[in-house]
Amino acid sequence: MRARPNRKQQIGRAVALACALMATAALAAPAAPAAAELAPKKSLSEVIAASSAGDWRPLDLNNTLYMELPGGRVVIELAPPFAPNHAENIKTLVRDNYFDGLVVLRSQDNFVVQWGDPDEKNPRPFKNAKATLKAEFTVPLANDTNFTRLRDRDGYAAQVGHSNGFPSARDPKTGRAWLAHCYGMVGVGRDNDADSGGGSSLYVVSGHAPRHLDRNITVVGRVVSGMPLLAAVPRGPAPMGFYADPGQNIPIGTVKVAADVPAGQRSNFEVMRTDSATYQKAVEAQRNRGGPWTKVAAGHVELCNAPIPVRPQK
Repeated sequence: MRARPNRKQQIGRAVALACALMATAALAAPAAPAAAELAPKKSLSEVIAASSAGDWRPLDLNNTLYMELPGGRVVIELAPPFAPNHAENIKTLVRDNYFDGLVVLRSQDNFVVQWGDPDEKNPRPFKNAKATLKAEFTVPLANDTNFTRLRDRDGYAAQVGHSNGFPSARDPKTGRAWLAHCYGMVGVGRDNDADSGGGSSLYVVSGHAPRHLDRNITVVGRVVSGMPLLAAVPRGPAPMGFYADPGQNIPIGTVKVAADVPAGQRSNFEVMRTDSATYQKAVEAQRNRGGPWTKVAAGHVELCNAPIPVRPQK
């Protein structure tokens, strides 16, 4: 006959079980933010106002594009470390005046806005650029030398953060890195073949971040100014947001590399350095938005909800 456990044994077993359950819960979910983390001392605007000149970097004129639309200028910053061949090919297209006179031909609600050549039967010929390139969906980690990791979890990648201002992700197991499909990011249109794009057809993310496209399309950069000019264009009525009537297409005046534009005609912007302490404060301000309006601080921020600040160069 088994002896009945005494009172001390019962308490000991209960304590052991409780400790085991607590340990399991700790492994299953991240620790709750400390109270101090839920009350940032400064808002994002205050962080930017308190920043120093060394917290910012100017745009690289050799990797910045100006696209002139009827409503104004769209400024695009290319990211050669993540798509070196496509970035170079796009600059060749620009310097060949390929995009001049082409159109914005598609605007799909909550998804993307696309521009390029609308005439598939008689497409504009290429001069010095290549029509297609091998896909650059991901690059070796060695290419991504400016990665600053977010501590927040992500559903699409093992690690996420920012690389010199661009939202990026990486997988240490495969040794690969890539740019993420956040709002304002610019990608290369392609057909079913992974290697069927070259940069002559480009799009910008204009809706909720379609992160499922990550590692399926070559991402070449992001819009740093003029995004409302693209996001506010009328939605296309045809499937996938294409304009059914050519008269609905929005004409592109010119596209230029910033370095080729006279100094007095340039748009001079600077981007917050993601290797600075101010960047960490900016992210924290977006992770835990304080002030009297916020009643429950999230203690978490998604990669695409922590855009890197851009401002006119001082």
